[in-house]
Amino acid sequence: MKTIAVIPARMGATRFPGKPLAKLLGRSMLEHVYKRVALSQSLDATYIATCDEEIRRVAEDFGAPVIMTADTHERASDRVAEAAAGTDAELIVMVQGDEPMTRPEMIDSAIEPFQHDPELGCVNLVRPIDNQADFSDFNTIKVVMDQRGNAIYMSRQPIPTMRPSSLENFSQTSAFKQVCVIPFRRQTLLDFARLPSTPLEKLESVDMLRLLEHGYQVKMVRTEFNTQAVDTQADLERVAILMMADPLVGSY
Repeated sequence: MKTIAVIPARMGATRFPGKPLAKLLGRSMLEHVYKRVALSQSLDATYIATCDEEIRRVAEDFGAPVIMTADTHERASDRVAEAAAGTDAELIVMVQGDEPMTRPEMIDSAIEPFQHDPELGCVNLVRPIDNQADFSDFNTIKVVMDQRGNAIYMSRQPIPTMRPSSLENFSQTSAFKQVCVIPFRRQTLLDFARLPSTPLEKLESVDMLRLLEHGYQVKMVRTEFNTQAVDTQADLERVAILMMADPLVGSY
């Protein structure tokens, strides 16, 4: 099964304009994401999808193949779908361009369930939330799941609602966050792009709600790895400190 990763990136992020090219330990953040993802042995190729010439030039300079897309996409998954449509990949892994702590093992574990379930269309990684700051953070997408590990709902708000006594013992709660390594089977990704946007997707600004509202199944797979998305300059500074101690940085 031919498997590729596509990293969507654009310069016009509202909260942090130009963040894909922000410097992180001497490289652009996007270069870190690309080179870490490309270390996965499960992938046949890794691409960057963008509508920005500046990103294209920088990405090609550090050796990444680039697929140019329209500048009208509001959702990262729509950009990835456009890029993937021009390939012959059967499995497409979307990895957000603002996740520089992504590890190749995360790609491998997200892909693995597709080997055993020919009907599976989409997987998201998920991990427990172990602190109240993440639980309250608008930028952290919280997930509630059914007993089989399928997503019921995703929100930027703190879900599930907890009693004060539960919050006091936060490490023992059942709160989970989405980790943005998201493989799609080809047809499911192309379906996503054709489906109309949905009310909750627009309200929450969460891509996966489009699939859930249209009745698709999204399987959540737990990961032991904790990543930090970069949504602000403060996030970038925090990630720089964390990555200074990461031995993976020295392998690329």
